[in-house]
Amino acid sequence: MINFPVFLLLTFFHLTSCRATTVLLDRNLAYGSPFSGHTQSAIDTREIAKRHIAHARRQTSTEDASPFVDKHYPTFYGGDFSNSPTIWKGGLNFTHSVASGDPFNTSVLLWTRAVPVSPSNTTQLPDQSVPACLSFAISTSPDLQGEPIDTGEAFTSYDVDWTLKVEATGLTPDTKYFFQFSDCTNSSSVSPVGTTRTLPSPDTPAEEVNGGNPITLAVFSCSQYQAGWFNAYGYAAHNTSAEIFLHLGDYIYESLGNGASIGRQTLGRELATVHDYRQRLNQYRTDEGLLAAHLSGPWITDDHEVADQSWKAGTADSNDSAIGCEFSPSGACFTDRKLAAVRAYHEWMPIRQVTVDDKLRIWRNFEIGKLLDLTMLDTRQYDRDITDLYYNTGTYAYIIDSQLHQFPVHDCDHIPCPTEFINTLAAYPNRSLMGFEQEKWFFNTLSQSQDRGAAWRVVGQQIVFTQLNESGVCSLSEPFTLLLVDLDAWDGYRANRERVLGYLYENKINNTIVLSGDSHANWASDLAHPNDSTTYDPLTGQGAIGVEFAGTAVTSGSSFGTDISPAAADVKSQHAQCYLLCDEKHHIC
Repeated sequence: MINFPVFLLLTFFHLTSCRATTVLLDRNLAYGSPFSGHTQSAIDTREIAKRHIAHARRQTSTEDASPFVDKHYPTFYGGDFSNSPTIWKGGLNFTHSVASGDPFNTSVLLWTRAVPVSPSNTTQLPDQSVPACLSFAISTSPDLQGEPIDTGEAFTSYDVDWTLKVEATGLTPDTKYFFQFSDCTNSSSVSPVGTTRTLPSPDTPAEEVNGGNPITLAVFSCSQYQAGWFNAYGYAAHNTSAEIFLHLGDYIYESLGNGASIGRQTLGRELATVHDYRQRLNQYRTDEGLLAAHLSGPWITDDHEVADQSWKAGTADSNDSAIGCEFSPSGACFTDRKLAAVRAYHEWMPIRQVTVDDKLRIWRNFEIGKLLDLTMLDTRQYDRDITDLYYNTGTYAYIIDSQLHQFPVHDCDHIPCPTEFINTLAAYPNRSLMGFEQEKWFFNTLSQSQDRGAAWRVVGQQIVFTQLNESGVCSLSEPFTLLLVDLDAWDGYRANRERVLGYLYENKINNTIVLSGDSHANWASDLAHPNDSTTYDPLTGQGAIGVEFAGTAVTSGSSFGTDISPAAADVKSQHAQCYLLCDEKHHIC
């Protein structure tokens, strides 16, 4: 239990000014715009504060209170709200435990969700028009005894789906912390205790980072609720010493799928509106493994999770054309869908607003002492040129021994082979995955990392970087061969990849590790110019400028098949690509 000074508790039972209320609302970062320089995407806390003050005045008035009337919120068919409390006092349910994320060396974001509960002696639903008040405390003590390092209070309401996100500040670098939320009106009503940490100062010598112990990153991607339980999250939380949990995209899926047979049916419909995205995030975060992982340490995430095959002007099934707006009964077009997804993601994830003058920016850098820079890119939402949308190209081409007798070897009519459209665009010199503003920032960040003496550069991004197929075309002359033609990955943006590799080589920036997800398979490869036999030796790795580790999915189905035998997995993985260094059969590299 957290012991809070009494005067703090008294503050919230008698609100006297709109300004005081607004301050407490604004401390909850979930109300803010996901794009700091675009205030139109924020929740208007001043209007909410006015609503709360009106409640307070009615509550203390000696005159008969008139029926509740609010220009922004429903009156529930004439219901009388004259006795509504200023803040909710009927109890709170911490429905999704706690989480933390985006740690700096002196601060970290703390997150929870607290939903009002109905009094035990009534069946009446909680009043949705008033806020809940939460206190938080962060300490180096696991039981939170003694003076906390930082404390504070903030409001949440149904305007942000009852989520609360605050920044704990004044912390010591490279330190483990414990934190908890409580109900301002009842200090014995508390959340679970979460664990988090700060990063070391940028100038901390590499050998002193994390007290001289190795620092462990638990890396995830592609968790589909209906495909299975999120045991990978739980394993990392309970059986590893991970200091940071890193997610590389597809944290949620917009599609429904079919999980009824295992009791994992997704709620709702294909995601389009803010309600849709909130509901899906809510359901995913009920998984015990995911709850445990968020409870166990700070998360660093990327990819705003809009929909499959996202690019700057659409997805696989949506865009801003008349036809592209018909994917959902809501009639939402791509732009509205994207804003809805980002709004919900901002509320539900412990992620910071990166800059005040750039919409949608999620790319950012974390300096972890002089041991490494963790550079998070956005290769999906920010400014990506058109990608493989399924109807403009095929994604995978297979010829496996179990299928050889089914098709003529050279018959591409029965095997998805790429058309020329995306494959032709792939080599265009001005084609970009990141947009040129982000690309320039990325190159500068790599140079600054080397200049400041960081030992490693770790790049977190969504899709496989390494070339998986030399030509990018379908060639089925080799039996027992799996030809991957994934033009949604960096193979579809070959000139952009060449610019990255060229910058690394020209500036002699080594010790670079690229982390990837998306493919639902494990890959390990050297970073080198494709088909370069003069600088790079694929047998020894000599001449490589770095390495890539692309991780498999949490639950999403593999392109290599589901529940196949080890022998069949061997046949598929050994022939997947000539630079493959490790395969999926052991689940680790």
